[in-house]
Formats: sequence, C-alpha cells, structure tokens
Amino acid sequence: MKKIQFLLFILFIFVLSGCSDYSKESEQPIKAYDIDFNWGEGGPNGFAAPGLWADANPADHVNWYADLGCNVIQSFAVSCNGYAWYKNGIVPEQPGLKYDFLTEQVKLAHQKNMKVFGYFCAGSNTRWGLEHPGLSYGIPSNPHIPYTSTYIDFLCASIRDAIKKTNMDGVFIDWLWNPGATMEPYPPLKWLDCEKMMYRELMKRPFPGKEKITPEVELQFRRKAIDRCWKKIRATVKKTKPDCIIWLTSCQLTSKDIAGSDMLKQVDWVLNEAGDIATTESVRKMLGSHTRLVTCLANWNGQDPAKVIPAAIRANVGLYGFTKPVSGSLMPPVDYYLSKPVDSLKGDERNIAVLVRAFKNLPDDYVKK
Repeated sequence: MKKIQFLLFILFIFVLSGCSDYSKESEQPIKAYDIDFNWGEGGPNGFAAPGLWADANPADHVNWYADLGCNVIQSFAVSCNGYAWYKNGIVPEQPGLKYDFLTEQVKLAHQKNMKVFGYFCAGSNTRWGLEHPGLSYGIPSNPHIPYTSTYIDFLCASIRDAIKKTNMDGVFIDWLWNPGATMEPYPPLKWLDCEKMMYRELMKRPFPGKEKITPEVELQFRRKAIDRCWKKIRATVKKTKPDCIIWLTSCQLTSKDIAGSDMLKQVDWVLNEAGDIATTESVRKMLGSHTRLVTCLANWNGQDPAKVIPAAIRANVGLYGFTKPVSGSLMPPVDYYLSKPVDSLKGDERNIAVLVRAFKNLPDDYVKK
C-alpha cells in the first residue's frame, strides 16, 4: 500500500510539474514577425502575381526569424492572390513553387522551438474572385468576398487541408470583413443575388428589396455574416487539430461589425493591427479570459516603436511586425539592423531594429560593433 501511495505521489508531482511547464510555455511573451508575401508586383491588383517569390527557401527564412529572436513565425498557407505556399493541397500552389515551403518551414522551426502560423485572408482571394464572379465584388485588393455557404465551405476545406498537410501550429486569419470593409465608414453592400440568398439564411426571412434595407438592418446582417463564417472556421480548426491556435488580425477592433462579438471572446490570439496603444488597451474588455492580445509594428500604421513596444511589454501584450521582402524573398541580414543606431533608420527598418533589441533583451541604444 505504501509503495502504491508513493508511486501516486510521484505521479502527482510529475503531472503538477508538467502542468506548470505548460502554463509557463503558454504565457511566454509572443515575439512574432512576418515577411509578407501578399503585396507585390505583376498581379491584376495590388496583390503579388502568382509565383512571385516562388523560390523562397524555407531554411533561409527560418534562420532569419531565429536571428531576429522570434518565437513565432507568421507564414503563409494561402496568400491573397489565392495560391498556396505548400504542395499537394486542394488549393493550387504558387506557380513554380521550388520547395514545399510552409511544410518544411514548420519542421525546421520546430527544431528551434518556434511556432508557425499559416495565413489565410478570409475577405480577399483574387483567384476565387476570377473563378466565381457571381460570388465576389470583382477582384480589388480590399475585401470583396461575401460569406456565402459555398465560399465558407471552400475556405474551411482549405484550412483543414493546410493543417493536415503542414502540421502548422496556428491559423492566422486576416480581413474577416464584409465586402468593401476594413475601416469605417463602410460603403453599403451591393446585394448581389448570392447576398440575397444569404439574407434569407441569416435573417430567417425573404430579402425585402434594397430600398427597404435600413442601416440598422444592414448592420445586423453584416454581424451575422461574420459570425457564421467565424464559427465555421473555429469549428473546423478545433476539430482538425484541437490545440491549433487561431490568431485573428484586425485593423479596427472597435468596428461595429465585430465589437462585442462572440468571435472576440472565443479567439485564441487577437492582433490590433492598427498598433495604437489606446485601442490595444480599450479592447481588452471585449476579449475572452483566455485570449492573448498582440500589437503591431508596420510602416502603414505609422506607430512609433519606441513608444508602442515598451508599453506592450509592460502590459504583457505580444509583439508582431510585418513588411514586404526587399532582398529577393527575404530581408537584409538581422545584423544590418543591429549594426546601426535605431534613430538612423526609418519606416519598417526602424520597426525591425527596435523589435530585435526587444526580442533579444538588448538595450535600446545597443549597436553591434
């Protein structure tokens, strides 16, 4: 009996220790970056032409992120042009894709104890718009896809496939917006035939005609459309890989389309892409108790990294940045940003320079000799 009690005690200590380690791991500061494959030349809109950067080497990318001090890589499953960054999936791969990029990136990153998230843009997909003109507002480089059941099924099948094929740690969901939306005030919906069908499904009554759609009714519809899409994404991810993290990014977390939504309460991580300290702090009350908050440094949002980063660290908010590649599919070596005084750099170069010092716990004025 004493032997059994002793073994049970040892087992209890082991489990307790394991739970403690898991808790510590889950609360590690988020240090993330993204070399952004969305925006580039050659496409029919602002998105990169299919196959641009198709020779990207996953080993070189993982090493760059490791040098930066990241513990999270925001990579790509399917970029906004509608083509995949891994092979043998249900979504066609980037033309000329040299490596099984995302799959190999995940394997290599795991060897360095880094998580990898695969990107999906819910609201924009150039290939979808070209192939399904009746289910899209054309192919502008802004949200253009109504969340029809047909599209949601396609999106969720794509997400399921990418998780299974690549074993990525998380799904990064961008632009979960209605067509035309990113920043309020939004243009009114066009009410395509597919949206009239959505109206019947979501509002439980026939479409009354455009002239009878008040702003209040449209807002109700918009929120229901996002909610249905979100809940199917969440169910797909958690059924496919229960511990897969869902990371939502939004440039306007206080938008009427999503403020107070189940999505913000249920999501695992959420990114304030606008990056401003005020929104980052004000949105906390809308998040779930488990939801981790991350802020963003990118040239488009005009935030000062010298202010945003210290505030985020004090508030236990994760750090993330992104920029378009400037050296082939990569960025300059990390030593470039460490060998120059921060104040001598501008734009995304300055953002990276401040981030790497924060990621590596170096003084703000550190310069590598």
